[in-house]
Amino acid sequence: MTTKLDKPLRREIQIEERAYTLTIDADGLKLVEKGRRNGQELRWADLVSGNAQLNAALSASTER
Repeated sequence: MTTKLDKPLRREIQIEERAYTLTIDADGLKLVEKGRRNGQELRWADLVSGNAQLNAALSASTER
């Protein structure tokens, strides 16, 4: 039996010696460096439809 995701779930993780907050909610997930407001967001609908890969490729090409 699974539990419904009815409120945000927040966890702290370490990536290459930096602290991040991962928030998982009904809309998707968000990864933000600790102490910052903006981060990477991924909506569940984009992940399921395959748009997540397209968005990642577009983001990577515009960052260069």
